[in-house]
Amino acid sequence: MADEKLAELLKTQKSLTEWLEDIGHKDTATLRKEDNEKRERLKVLNRTAGIPFDEPVQFEASSIADNASEFQAYLKDHGQELCALRLLPKDSSLPKLRMRGKTVTDAVAWFFEQNLDASKYRADFVPHTEDSAWATIFVVNEHGIQGEIIYGGHHQLTQGFHDGPAPHVFRYDFMSWGILPDNDEALAYLKEMVEYLHIPDTATQQALREQLDVSFTHDYLEGYFETTHSALGTWFIDYSPSLGKLYADLALSTASTTTDALAHGQPGSKGSATGPVCIVNPEQLTQEFPEGGILVCGVTTPDYVPLMQKAAAIVTDQGGILSHAAIVARELGVPCVVGTGNATTVLKSGQTVTIDADNGDVFAA
Repeated sequence: MADEKLAELLKTQKSLTEWLEDIGHKDTATLRKEDNEKRERLKVLNRTAGIPFDEPVQFEASSIADNASEFQAYLKDHGQELCALRLLPKDSSLPKLRMRGKTVTDAVAWFFEQNLDASKYRADFVPHTEDSAWATIFVVNEHGIQGEIIYGGHHQLTQGFHDGPAPHVFRYDFMSWGILPDNDEALAYLKEMVEYLHIPDTATQQALREQLDVSFTHDYLEGYFETTHSALGTWFIDYSPSLGKLYADLALSTASTTTDALAHGQPGSKGSATGPVCIVNPEQLTQEFPEGGILVCGVTTPDYVPLMQKAAAIVTDQGGILSHAAIVARELGVPCVVGTGNATTVLKSGQTVTIDADNGDVFAA
């Protein structure tokens, strides 16, 4: 039952801006606008600094609705190719609609099912492939370049649930690299990918500042980034200056540690708390959650937000340090330990524990 319910919840995963909207975050409007226009920013990075991205084919949504000649030509030549279709509102108060993994022809059928006012949307057909290799999510700030890398679909990092092994945590402090657990192939890819953000040319830096109001540290472009790698190549799929500023203090450790903790994971949101364990499986979400309880679960989905707001701390089996859920926990100011692998089995409901989210530890109180 729990596995079936979790599978159902994972089908309704939201974008980060939707998560933040659910908690009334003050920067939701700014982040939504950034998210809607991220490929326009990536296009500037590509044209100015050669940074590769998943460049979309763009149409006014009305061109699809009216079956305009230019769209007919695109559909004829690319109808059987896989894509992700993003319907981006011209008014940021309207919802963004998206789907991925269908052919262009099937995506068009999905478009008509939405019954939207086409005059108020732009349509981006983004390249899509099912053979994902490495995927990353990371922040560049004055402390270094740090985040997570995983083999397989990028959704594992943003949504926090993993099809196989957990992500590798990495950090480059502008002098040396660290990755945990060790993986030479992943490290080689990271070095190649991060080099795209190394922009020592002052004229190029100035051009980007003028166009995007960007910032640099150690000649690396600062901000929050997401990338994917596949047979189609390496692509940057997100660049957010605002999220980068939210994580301006992020300084990860890739040192291997030993601990006598009951459970150990990665810091999703720093802080400490003591309270009773409340293990909440997906089918138990409607049950009353006590104020000050320690929320323990397999992985947090948007349906867990009301519980996250009540919890003194959060501990999960899966999840990542920059997953949507970890970012939301951080913005709520709730200590969060992610990726323990076993919290729901080694901890017991009602047991009093102390959370040291600075180091990713759960101790008996």
